[in-house]
Amino acid sequence: MEVVDIVPPMLKDNVVVTTVDEFFKWARGSSIWPMSSGLACCAIEMMSAAAARYDLARFGYEVFRASPRQSDLLIVAGTLTKKMAPPLKRLYEQMPEPKYVMAMGNCACGGGGFSDSYSVIPADQVVPVDIYLPGCPPRPEALIDAMLKIKKMIQHPEVAKVVEDDKVCTE
Repeated sequence: MEVVDIVPPMLKDNVVVTTVDEFFKWARGSSIWPMSSGLACCAIEMMSAAAARYDLARFGYEVFRASPRQSDLLIVAGTLTKKMAPPLKRLYEQMPEPKYVMAMGNCACGGGGFSDSYSVIPADQVVPVDIYLPGCPPRPEALIDAMLKIKKMIQHPEVAKVVEDDKVCTE
């Protein structure tokens, strides 16, 4: 006998039955608090995604936190240099579990146009990246799509598969 069978017939349309684990996955995925780490021009696109025209708040992601202890998604937006790598690593380590990382822009994904430079490094050499968002700079619509993919990854961990070196990609 299932728990659903215990619910009286007149209440079946008004009662939701789920597991505590499913409820927590839904709550985590529907209320992601990103930490803004705007390192370059990609940060402008990140700010515009949160503004009125694209309205990231309609998905529940409007609370951009300045403190790592109150956020669960680190958005590395822009060019990451060797000088900024230790502070970024410290911010990542101060975030509570579960934590997720998005590399936003070509520079954060792989060095971009500065990949031959002596000081620019990809974000995945500093912190484990969960989702890559390419573009120079990526459009706000692309950021919203990446946020929805992270939501899907949180709510359905069986969809996300682990690839080499703790890098996660979505199907």
